[in-house]
Amino acid sequence: MSIFLTGLFFIAMIGLPLFIVLSMLALAGFFSEDINLSIYFAELIRLAENPTLVAIPLFTVAGYLLAKSKASDRLVKFAQALLGWLPGGLAVVALSTMALFTAFSGASGITIVAMGGLLLPALLKAGFKENFSLGLLTVSGSVGLLFPPSLPLIIYAVIAETPVDKMFIAGIVPGILMVTGLSLYSMKHGFKLKSEKTKQREPIIPAIREAIWELPLPIVVIGGIYSGFFTATEAAIATVIYLIIVECFIIRDIHPLKDLPGILRESSILIGGILLILGSALALTNYLVFVDVPSTMVEWIQSIVSTRIGFLLMLNVFLLIIGCLMDVFSALVVVVPLVLPVALEFGIDPVHLGIIFLANLEIGYSTPPVGLNLFISSFRFKRPVLQVYRSTIPFLAIQIIILILITYLPVLTLYPLGLMGK
Repeated sequence: MSIFLTGLFFIAMIGLPLFIVLSMLALAGFFSEDINLSIYFAELIRLAENPTLVAIPLFTVAGYLLAKSKASDRLVKFAQALLGWLPGGLAVVALSTMALFTAFSGASGITIVAMGGLLLPALLKAGFKENFSLGLLTVSGSVGLLFPPSLPLIIYAVIAETPVDKMFIAGIVPGILMVTGLSLYSMKHGFKLKSEKTKQREPIIPAIREAIWELPLPIVVIGGIYSGFFTATEAAIATVIYLIIVECFIIRDIHPLKDLPGILRESSILIGGILLILGSALALTNYLVFVDVPSTMVEWIQSIVSTRIGFLLMLNVFLLIIGCLMDVFSALVVVVPLVLPVALEFGIDPVHLGIIFLANLEIGYSTPPVGLNLFISSFRFKRPVLQVYRSTIPFLAIQIIILILITYLPVLTLYPLGLMGK
């Protein structure tokens, strides 16, 4: 059995799809322990019955609709009108709009590809150094993962069986803290430049008119869920319907017959991949629980660290490594079921654990040597990957400082939930 499992991991490393590896591991475990295979299919049925699951494909479609339209151009202009007066205002604009775009698109690679071509030349023209601009855009590609309606927030909620509306609210303050820290660093660079070119402000009224249809989206999603007016799934339905009407029939960036079917087809590929990985991972988790792997991990970790602080420190180091080796979806479905029981033993709230997870994985996207954003940025901006490595270091340092605050100050995550009355 051990030889077989080792062989499967080797196959995974050379490119076999993750859902196949997870399924084969689960099946191998079932056969080795003589477990009834009906459990495998029961997990798929249980996944399909999860009411939160509907939000995943809907918000995925919403992200693709935004990515394929010219919403990014309009949002940048609006942000420039609102924030362009700040020292280094254009850098703050780039960071803010990319964070917002990532929250809806869910995949940081899409954000860098969709907005990088517009923002990098603008930053360089404004006088910012190339390394600063590269680092800012590379890191900004994933900095919105803590904001609703980010797909990783939904996926964690499904896996950890945690209310998705709580995850949405819990991520807001840590997300704002992350954006604020990076914005202050950007403003520091703006002060150094001492150039009015860095303060590129658009006229406010025309900018609002252009972006008037996209601007209500975050307010409707966050405000509606926060107030209890509708659930995350209902918010997803409303978002997709709204974007189809706006982008296809009002603004007309997307042709309903020529473009919309292709967008739905592209988004369905990502949706299908996520659901396959989820189903396979849950089956493997069921086997691991059957053979007491979580309880064994709890005992092993407790023999190494005896305090909550020590466990959180070890968890952060582990997740930063995972974050730069795996994409966020794979990391969540594989690692959360193993770590969650251990975290509960140390008295860590599942919602707080989820925000710690995503903050680490968000940073891991831009962490050398193999963070995904590093290679997407290198390809998109046609710069050597070693240059991209160097450019992200100051931004990663700031993010790690904020990660420590998020990790050891759970009030940042949990206090807003008290305001929800849930």
